[in-house]
Amino acid sequence: MSELEGLRTEISELDRRLLELLNRRLELVGAVRDHKDAAGERWIDPEREAELLQALVDANGGPLSERGVRSIFSAVLDVLKQEVAADRRSAGSAGVTPERQRAVDRLAVVGTGLVGTSVALAAGRAGTRVRGFDADPDVLERAAARGMEAASSLAAVVAEAGLVVVAVPVGAAPGVVQEVLDAAGPDTVVTDVASTKRSLASIADPRFVPGHPVAGGATGGPARAAADLFDAATWFLTPNDASSAESVQLVERFVASLGARAVRTDAEAHDRLLALTSHLPHALANLLMLRVAEAAADDDAPLAFAGASLREMTRLAGANAAVWSDIFLGNADEIAAALDGLRASLDELEQALRAGDRERIEATIADAAAARERLESFAYRTAPAQLNRIRVRVPDRPGVLARITQILGAAQINLEDFELRHVSPEYGGVLVILVAGADNAARARELLRREGYSAA
Repeated sequence: MSELEGLRTEISELDRRLLELLNRRLELVGAVRDHKDAAGERWIDPEREAELLQALVDANGGPLSERGVRSIFSAVLDVLKQEVAADRRSAGSAGVTPERQRAVDRLAVVGTGLVGTSVALAAGRAGTRVRGFDADPDVLERAAARGMEAASSLAAVVAEAGLVVVAVPVGAAPGVVQEVLDAAGPDTVVTDVASTKRSLASIADPRFVPGHPVAGGATGGPARAAADLFDAATWFLTPNDASSAESVQLVERFVASLGARAVRTDAEAHDRLLALTSHLPHALANLLMLRVAEAAADDDAPLAFAGASLREMTRLAGANAAVWSDIFLGNADEIAAALDGLRASLDELEQALRAGDRERIEATIADAAAARERLESFAYRTAPAQLNRIRVRVPDRPGVLARITQILGAAQINLEDFELRHVSPEYGGVLVILVAGADNAARARELLRREGYSAA
């Protein structure tokens, strides 16, 4: 063997060894992500990655330069993260996974609107037999048309059920839950989906485990139900001291079988959290829309020339009045406290505006931007610095969105999120795409520009 052949053989052996090590590293990255998924933490820790790269630079004995070490290992980190993400997406589309195996053989759903019927459809994917009951015969009939077996009474639906899900409006939930417990057998577990939990905390029964899936829509009804409504959703459980461990475990298994992630908390903490993150935004959307409408009473200009920002901020306005008045009243004190805290911030902003305090206004905006980045890091399980926004003008004609997604999909560029902001029939709209990774964002802009789209 010549010296050159020997060198090439050694390189080939090192390449194979490097490939084995990279595959092992990929397995470990996947295991880390599993742990973070279970804990609800973001997948990427930019501080740890920076420390890792610096440690490798410090340990480097050459002849690789510092730039070479950073470039190589940054690429390794990015590629392995993309491999794990692709593996998760592939596993998510493969059908019923072990975590979604049937938790109960017989399920009863009391209240067959959007959430109740979606529970039935999701449980049906795992082969659970589901029967439903609703006090409104028309609603029950529409739910039955989606494949749910209808029961003639509450007592009939509860009979022989291993688990009962009460999916009625917040105001009716305590009374219906108690009715179900009175009708159910000693081995039947009961849970609910009400958006506020303190009104149910006083029901002391080992069979009862209060719950709340963070999923749904502005409009409801069984026709809008979907089997995948709870996929990857957070499902709060607020067991009280009387809830038995066996009951809690059964509900947790059931929640997992629907595709959701169960999170235990107490009723007070739940209601305080939801007042700030869900109920307050709905209240503010209503108030902002009403303020603009008031200004438009004598002149349509505030509505006729409203920008995309107003439409985005008022998207929640006017959501199901019966449902949301129940929620507001059921969590009135916590929502009022959230409004009170916001009032102080509004007063501070007003003072800064009247005083012309530019420094204070800029600090407010900068702090909000940092908070928004933290919010997105949890929403997308990645570091804010990894997220890149691409702004694309889209004409108002059929097929444009399909073409854009086709272009990016063919290049294996995943869209973390997107928003479509309509401007006018003449202008069209603006599509804002969220892409992870600077390289992916640069490729996406280049591909879109090649096709004649603006991509800023």
